Amino acid sequence: MSELERGNPSTPSRARAQHPVGRTVRTLLRSRTACVGLGLVVLHLAVAALAPLLTSASPTANAPDEALLGPSGEHWLGTDALGRDVLTRVVYGGQYALTVSFAATTCAVALGTVLGCATALKGGRLDGALMRVLDAVLAIPPILALLVVVTVLGAGPAVIVLAVTLVYTPQVVRVVRAAALGVVPLDYVTAARARGERTLPILLREVLPNIVHVVAVEFAMRASWVVLLISSLSFLGFGADPPTPDWGLMISENRTAMVVLPWATLAPIIALATLVVGLNLSADGLSRLWNVDRTEEAS
Repeated sequence: MSELERGNPSTPSRARAQHPVGRTVRTLLRSRTACVGLGLVVLHLAVAALAPLLTSASPTANAPDEALLGPSGEHWLGTDALGRDVLTRVVYGGQYALTVSFAATTCAVALGTVLGCATALKGGRLDGALMRVLDAVLAIPPILALLVVVTVLGAGPAVIVLAVTLVYTPQVVRVVRAAALGVVPLDYVTAARARGERTLPILLREVLPNIVHVVAVEFAMRASWVVLLISSLSFLGFGADPPTPDWGLMISENRTAMVVLPWATLAPIIALATLVVGLNLSADGLSRLWNVDRTEEAS
């Protein structure tokens, strides 16, 4: 349990006020940076979820007779070289970006958190050996490692999620382990060990609640990098396969026609930029309020 929960509140209202969810909500509301960032993220989530209601056009259906049309009442951002509505593809592209990126980030952060806490609790030779292996893995550039995995296993959302998990888990392990090492020597962890509790209960009840703020900042930070990384893969031709509505793929397909129809390229760029900025602002606001050092995350 967290340190605040170990207090002895005199009234039920005080106990409710110290609930982790309540503390998190109040923390977010006190930070303009976090509010702006989360507002952008929520906006993207809402647009992606309501995509079928916002547009009735198909994001993949070709219409050669309507190719390269400019903005109009029927096509607000015009059409691309295959006659597909640009706005529709941008809206549906958010579904792909959010689903794949958040799934990959969740897997990487969850696995990295468990491994980081476990190594901090166990210590000894296992901890030292794992850190040396992770140091070797972290020497490989993420984009190169992703390209190798995708080239070997093929493209597709499942492969991309697996590749991102393999690439970013070592970085999460290092950050979470550093935070957990500050909790492991404390008295309540020592008392739990003296009671004979196993590693997993200690991890879930004693360590994790006290580093959840570090994990939250780590998730927001990694998510912004994963969104960019997945879009970069699609831009290079190793990510989403045509005609999937993906922002990186749209930028790659329409960049040659930017002089004729700039919005076909600018629209996915703006969508990608606002999502990444929102995630970065969220991470920055949370790290300032919780005094989380992002030096490890930036490395």
